[in-house]
Amino acid sequence: MNTLPLLLERLSTLINQTVRDDAARHGLLPIHLLVLGYLGRANRYSDLPIAIAEYFGLTRGTVSQTIAVLERRGLLTKAADARHGRRVHLQLTPQATQLMQDTWMQRLDETLQTGPTGGSAAEQTLRGVLTQLQRLNQQRPFGVCQHCAHFQAGGTASAHCGLTGEPLIDDQPERICREWSAPVTMKTPAPAQ
Repeated sequence: MNTLPLLLERLSTLINQTVRDDAARHGLLPIHLLVLGYLGRANRYSDLPIAIAEYFGLTRGTVSQTIAVLERRGLLTKAADARHGRRVHLQLTPQATQLMQDTWMQRLDETLQTGPTGGSAAEQTLRGVLTQLQRLNQQRPFGVCQHCAHFQAGGTASAHCGLTGEPLIDDQPERICREWSAPVTMKTPAPAQ
């Protein structure tokens, strides 16, 4: 019997319970805390209301209500996009950043880092499972910018996105991107016999 699905289900249940507890401690709903956590890790292509809807599989109405609550609580601000008309970027306030310092995400990260392999083997396995499930469910993959097929290191110049041609400054390459695409791996041809 393969116990991996059972382990993943149990981990999911414990994470959900922890998110609920953390959210309640701050007078928030779990989705509020999850959105704050997402925005704290999202790059400039992904800090948009539509990206939140895609990432969590929510309706635009639910996202709109969530954003309104977080704005009223002083945890989120909107900034107009200088290039794209009505598009708005969502940014955490200092209060939200402080609130996110002690949440389920940090505790989970610490737990994974103290594991026997520092989390690298588990990360590789879970990334494969996630990629396959996203493909089966026809969902956007999302991923860390610097691990994307479009990421261009840039040598002496700064890194940039091969899809948009825009420079990736500061910590943008280490953030989640909705335009992420799996890198193409080259298969080594079999030797001729």
